[in-house]
Amino acid sequence: MVKKGDMLYAWTSDADIAAKAECGGAVTSLLKFALEKKMVDAVFAVKRGQDIYDAVPTLITDPKELDQTAGSLHCGTLLLSKLVKKYLNGANNMKIAMPVKGCDMMGLYELAKRQQVNLDNIIMIGVNCGGTVSPVTARKMIAAKFEVDPDVVTKEEIDKGQFIIEYEGGHKGISIDELEDEGYGRRSNCRRCKLKIPRQADLACGNWGVIGDKAGKATFVEVCSDKGANLLDAATKAGVIKTEAANPKGIEIRKKVEGAMLKLGDKWRARDFGELGEGRARLEKIVKETSRCIKCYQCIENCPICYCVECSTKKPYLVKPGEVPPNFMFHLIRFAHIADSCINCGQCQELCAMDIPNALFMHAQQTELEKMFGHVPGVSMELPLLALVEEKEERSRLSATGSDQIFDIFK
Repeated sequence: MVKKGDMLYAWTSDADIAAKAECGGAVTSLLKFALEKKMVDAVFAVKRGQDIYDAVPTLITDPKELDQTAGSLHCGTLLLSKLVKKYLNGANNMKIAMPVKGCDMMGLYELAKRQQVNLDNIIMIGVNCGGTVSPVTARKMIAAKFEVDPDVVTKEEIDKGQFIIEYEGGHKGISIDELEDEGYGRRSNCRRCKLKIPRQADLACGNWGVIGDKAGKATFVEVCSDKGANLLDAATKAGVIKTEAANPKGIEIRKKVEGAMLKLGDKWRARDFGELGEGRARLEKIVKETSRCIKCYQCIENCPICYCVECSTKKPYLVKPGEVPPNFMFHLIRFAHIADSCINCGQCQELCAMDIPNALFMHAQQTELEKMFGHVPGVSMELPLLALVEEKEERSRLSATGSDQIFDIFK
């Protein structure tokens, strides 16, 4: 009987899935099993598009199509949580299973706090994540550092501290540290991230800690909830998944790998935040960088914390319409609205048309608020600092009117 807290090695009994998967195919088989047994109505995942740089979100209702999602795409930088709210009605009228990175999971938690997604209807299968690489950066990096045409690369992976590519004629690996020292490698928000194993999901899966004859052939699974335990137990009893207890030495190795990744995150935080400066110097830098904003709204459209029916940045008494670049009030509104709950997903920076380091600015503010008030966003249903007010009546009004103003001081 599988129970919460168990640590296991798991692998699929489906040969086709095993051939396409990276470490045993347990995640893909669990998703397929949940769909086949109608535990969920659909699986929301990512599949490869035109090439390894093209990650495509996909909603799957036919279990036969699940093999399209097997394997990882480190050059895919999507955030699935906002898409659940935007296109799947927050899972309010359907049950879905999802593979989630740490930031996907944190985004779902923050949206759930705001009653924008229904976590009761979502099975989250967490996957370890050491970081992702922007598609644009990846192509430049492969051409410049690996001296390989990016278009002939058929596979990429991050393993044992290296970024490894496979292509027609061979394979190459280069140290992540070397790549990042030269401005390549993972996205800056991924370097700063300190949630590498998403234990707030129902299952936390990955290849860290899989050793011995199971190395490369099985998935390390940590059971993090009763929901996850029930899924894994049912799949195992049905013969879809095979398991054995995780090797104690493997458990220790996994812990060490996670610890090393967290220390690396601390290093990058110190470096990135240090370069921002403090106080007035930091503010002046933010004002200067944001002065090239063209108000394309990609930062708002893709932020999992932004959920208002009518964005305050579009109110003419706060931000003058048609003014580009907008007054700094545009950015102050975002900082005030989001900074206490920023999950460092990087979408506001990744999709910025003017390459403004928005994620750096927001994350720097979030960490300062965390030091002051102790609130860590995205890891529990604890409300953020700015939500701790008596607002029951106001929330009822919001629901009835669709307004985004909790306290309308402009009446």
